[in-house]
Amino acid sequence: MIDPSVFESVFQRARPYATYLATDPMRAGGWQAVYERTALDDAQRAEIASFSREMKVLVVSGTWCGDCVQQGPLLARIAEANPRIDLRWIDRDEESAFSARVKVCGGGRVPVVIFAAEDFETCAIAGDRTLSRYRGLARRQLGAACELPWAEIPTDESAAVLQEWLDEFERVQWMLRLSPRLRMKHGD
Repeated sequence: MIDPSVFESVFQRARPYATYLATDPMRAGGWQAVYERTALDDAQRAEIASFSREMKVLVVSGTWCGDCVQQGPLLARIAEANPRIDLRWIDRDEESAFSARVKVCGGGRVPVVIFAAEDFETCAIAGDRTLSRYRGLARRQLGAACELPWAEIPTDESAAVLQEWLDEFERVQWMLRLSPRLRMKHGD
């Protein structure tokens, strides 16, 4: 896993969602369109709102990346549902020394989402796509035609991807709630 002091150092340099997008205004429009199409339902909002442990969530991303455009706004919507989720973003290429530590399938893929406890102890690393996103891409790319990089993904696929990211946030929250170390610290 990632040394907590290294993670904390990078996390402190990382940007909130809006600030991250402001680094590349030419590409921010695509991100904003997905963000505007994305909404949590009442049950999803309630689940996220019930989280009681603080989470540090770092996304290694690229504003130019189609998968980041399709999934990043979903992560932002999830984090908005609970102030205990501190979601921040780094550019893969700007933070290349750190990004090299979180390769996926041997490469510098994005997005990569790193979940950590309040004290920057790493809990999980996920990326670059959820299962539903891979299934959708496989249906489109392994057939007769390939998906265009700017094409909007189908609504049902986007909803499934959102739910899978929500499930990962929930899984990490349960990990944090059940951690003997954190239970001792918080007296619960």
